[in-house]
Amino acid sequence: MSKETVRGTHLTLTFDSSRCVHSRNCVLSAPAVFRANIEGPWIHPDAMPVEDLIAVARQCPSGAIEYQRHDGGAEETAPPVNVLRVRENGPLAVTAQIELSAGGQTCSATRLTLCRCGHSKNKPFCDGAHATAGFVATGEPDTRASEPLAARDGVLGISAAPNGPLLVTGNLEICSGTGRTVDRVSKCALCRCGESKNKPFCDGSHRVAGFTAP
Repeated sequence: MSKETVRGTHLTLTFDSSRCVHSRNCVLSAPAVFRANIEGPWIHPDAMPVEDLIAVARQCPSGAIEYQRHDGGAEETAPPVNVLRVRENGPLAVTAQIELSAGGQTCSATRLTLCRCGHSKNKPFCDGAHATAGFVATGEPDTRASEPLAARDGVLGISAAPNGPLLVTGNLEICSGTGRTVDRVSKCALCRCGESKNKPFCDGSHRVAGFTAP
C-alpha cells in the first residue's frame, strides 16, 4: 500500500509514498518525527509540538504528507492565492483548492507536484524521473503580459487530456522558481510531454513526439 497512517495524541499523519517527490522538507525540518532510513516504525507524530509539525506538513510540496487534528484546532485550508511554481529542470508545484482528474481517477488536494518531463511512471504526479532522464527546462520562463485576477482563489480544476497536456480551469498565478509572476490565467494548457518549445505551456508538441499518457 502506498499510504501509511499513524495516529498521535494531537493529530494523525498520513504519508502517501506515491505522491512523494523526496523534497526532504520533512526529514530535514522534523527529523524526530520522520526518522528516515530505519527499520520499523518511522513516523512519530508526538515527537514535536503540534503547531510546529503542522507547519512542516504544510511545506510538503506534493501533498504526500497530510494531517487530521484531534485537538479541536483548525484543519488545513486552501491558500488565499492559487499558485503554480515552475521548478528548474523539474515539475510543476501547485497550491490551491485542487480538483484533479486523470486517467479516470479524481483527487482533491491543496498541494500537488505534477510531472512536466513526460517520464514519470506515476503520471500525472512527479516521481523524480526528471533527474534520471536528464530533463532540462528553465524554472524562469519569460514573463507574459497579464492583468491582475479579479479573484485569486477558488476551485482549480486540472484534468489530464489523453496523450496531451494538463488542462487548467480556475484562477491561477503561474510563478517562476524565484517567485516572479510569469502569467495570470483563468484557463490554460500546460505541457506534460516535456517537448514543448514554450514551456511550461503546451504548444502541441505532444502530437509530434507521440506522447502517450492516460
